Amino acid sequence: HVQLVESGGGSVQAGGSLRLSCEASSYPYCMGWFRQAPGKEREGVAAIATGTGRTYYADSVKDRFTISQDNAKNMVYLQMNSLKPEDTGMYFCAADFCNLLVAGVPSHWGLGTQVTVS
Repeated sequence: HVQLVESGGGSVQAGGSLRLSCEASSYPYCMGWFRQAPGKEREGVAAIATGTGRTYYADSVKDRFTISQDNAKNMVYLQMNSLKPEDTGMYFCAADFCNLLVAGVPSHWGLGTQVTVS
């Protein structure tokens, strides 16, 4: 079991920025972020293959969000710029093999951190 702990959520005005962090108890093959807004389905936001650094992004966040990693610290970050009200939701860190993460069915999840944009 991989334990994941998110931090960095909060409330910001439209156009502002936030950086989310996720610390893993062990280093998985792939890590990423999902989000869920009230009344909407959960959606994948971004992912990174920890071995190669390859990244994946949802079309809705391309050119605004950047996922990165610190291998020595078992951490992944999500830099969110030019935030919009539609970015509001609960953001969850997830980990598993990359094929499962990209498919939306990772086995390991954090408890989430709230992001509110007004």
